[in-house]
Amino acid sequence: MVIIGPPGVGKSSMAGNIPGAVALPFAQENTWSLLKKSGAVPADLPTLPPVESWTDMLSMMDSLATGEHDYKALVVDTLGCAERLCHEHVCVTQLGGDWGERGFCGFQRGYEISLPEWRNLLNAFDRLRDQRKMRIILLGHTKISPYKNPIGNDYDRFVCDIHHKTWSLTHRWADAVLFANYFVIVEDKKGSRSKASGGQERNIYTEHDASYDAKNRFGLPAEIPMGESGKEAWNNFVAALTETRKRQAA
Repeated sequence: MVIIGPPGVGKSSMAGNIPGAVALPFAQENTWSLLKKSGAVPADLPTLPPVESWTDMLSMMDSLATGEHDYKALVVDTLGCAERLCHEHVCVTQLGGDWGERGFCGFQRGYEISLPEWRNLLNAFDRLRDQRKMRIILLGHTKISPYKNPIGNDYDRFVCDIHHKTWSLTHRWADAVLFANYFVIVEDKKGSRSKASGGQERNIYTEHDASYDAKNRFGLPAEIPMGESGKEAWNNFVAALTETRKRQAA
């Protein structure tokens, strides 16, 4: 499962309240100690050593697959950090460390030849899911990106803040892509700029929309309220999933 959304919306708090979860941070982005101090996630939430390289990342997955532990879920925070390590590894090992037009960035070749390495990571996640019965939860920031609409005017939408080739592969792999965001009401003022209100209530969106990327293979409701805390957000998600499965079994 992938949870994307703007910074501060509660992605980490929600994932950190999954029973039996272990968090995997990165050296360049690690806020779990602050989340523990604030009470947003349990103080005893286990966290793995921050990953500093792509080989570290894959080695960590192998250790989780073969080592002794009772973790039930892996929370990877964030996709952008993992992608950066993947690209750095490919640039050094296959393109002589050249980030310029003759190397990684030339004709977008670096992003393309990085995809087999990214598949190795997704395969490692599948191994944890299939052999160790672990849930895999990937967290990602969002950015606003223009969408070239082939049947009408172009428009902006929220997308995961990684390269579109990486995201396409990850999106296909995931059973669910959840978009977490603040609920905002926009009033159209004639002759002047529109006025927005709200912004405190947070929702999880589970189905594709023109303004954001989301999907699920479970038949979840289109919107799930996140409530007042990360624990409540996860409990609401589980309740919605349980109700969906009951309905499907009836």
